[in-house]
Amino acid sequence: MRGDELRGQLRGALRAALRPTAPALTGVGWFLGAATTALVAGTPNLVFGLHSRSAHLLLDTVDACIALLLTYLVWGRFARGRRLQDLLLAQALFVLAAAGTIPPAVVALLDPGRPAPAEGWSAMTMRVTGALLLVASALVGRHRLVRRGAGTWTALPLVGMVTLVVALWLSRDLLPAPVQQNPPASATNPVISGHALLLAGQTVGALAFAVASIGFMVKAVRGRDELLLWLGPACALGACARVNYFLFPSLYTDWVYTGDLLRTATYAVLLVGAAREIREYWSAWALAAVLDDRRRLARELHDGVVQELGYIRSAARAALPEAVREDLVGACDRALDEARAAVDALGRSPDEPLSFTLHRAAQQVADRYGSRVLVDLDDSVQVDQGRRHALVRITREAVSNAIRHGKAERVRVRLERDPGGGHLVVEDDGCGFQPAAADKSTGYGLTSMRERAVALPGAFDLASAEGRGTTVAVTWRDRG
Repeated sequence: MRGDELRGQLRGALRAALRPTAPALTGVGWFLGAATTALVAGTPNLVFGLHSRSAHLLLDTVDACIALLLTYLVWGRFARGRRLQDLLLAQALFVLAAAGTIPPAVVALLDPGRPAPAEGWSAMTMRVTGALLLVASALVGRHRLVRRGAGTWTALPLVGMVTLVVALWLSRDLLPAPVQQNPPASATNPVISGHALLLAGQTVGALAFAVASIGFMVKAVRGRDELLLWLGPACALGACARVNYFLFPSLYTDWVYTGDLLRTATYAVLLVGAAREIREYWSAWALAAVLDDRRRLARELHDGVVQELGYIRSAARAALPEAVREDLVGACDRALDEARAAVDALGRSPDEPLSFTLHRAAQQVADRYGSRVLVDLDDSVQVDQGRRHALVRITREAVSNAIRHGKAERVRVRLERDPGGGHLVVEDDGCGFQPAAADKSTGYGLTSMRERAVALPGAFDLASAEGRGTTVAVTWRDRG
């Protein structure tokens, strides 16, 4: 059993060591995007363009589908947490998804068969708007929207985008062409062409994605969030894609350049983040279901077994002769102690501090016997669930022995951090005993405490003398 536990701990440590960090992932995203841009811009004989309308349409469709899936996922986060960050992120993803679908659909509906500059300008405006919303999501704090009607604002981007496309279409005779539709003479050299506003829009988009990448990376470092962890590298690739669109304006033509591939890589990274976010959600949901079942079982034990044992104890004290009564009452006390320990273990939150758990366990034993317990517990001491259980049982046993056998009026429990580990001490002002004589007795309490301490692994020390009280000390080292 201990071998299986050790293997599980090793697997957990390996997973933690291999888990990617936000700076590392964001750095990889920047490296890949910058290396690709430098390669195509600095290699004159490298062919990096493909004249294919169907390939361009395919990439646009894939990107839009992934963005819409992420919009739905982030909207669910907003519905649960009501955070402004999630609302802005959902709006940004929705605008970016619609930038490649709404303008051509509306223009084709209004003026079929005729290319219109409104399509390119509206798409560029939407992408810049989406990038700015992305920056706002990365920079905004953890603000929550209290009003339940705040979600209705998510409809504004759709209305605004359709209105923009229609307004630009009505002004189509006044609009210049954003970029030449004729294919360039070469697919091996940068082609910086297009209207000045188009190039300015690509510049703003690149800067916005770059700032968002840093902002999401900082947020992922501060808090464990799977989606934010992958937003940093995705935005880094998005920034490099906008730089490529500045050099090779393929976004509004039938040519496929490296900018299109980097943009699709951006959404592919986001898809990985979405998958991990979904996995985290279902894991949390399963854990919540387990905790609910544990609490239900704890309530059943408390309202059933504990109450019945309490009744048997009271009836035994009142009805049985003294010779039999003490043995039966002692057995009831031990059974009650075990039942209450089980109730505490089942009903306790896994995030509960060790100091709180030990304080409650010691206080329950002291209250049962009408004694007094003092605590001095360091809240910074943390242990895993196996050690927590052992330390709680040692504390309960030591306090119970001090009151029942040592006749102590006051018991003191101390928990402190040692260099590289922890230290638990239970001392009392009872009558004390001779440890050498106790080692030869058939009592199981001291043996149980010693075995639990050694299994931590740790050291168990017992100091006692008649008339001078007893001190139980457990010391352990953190697992390296």
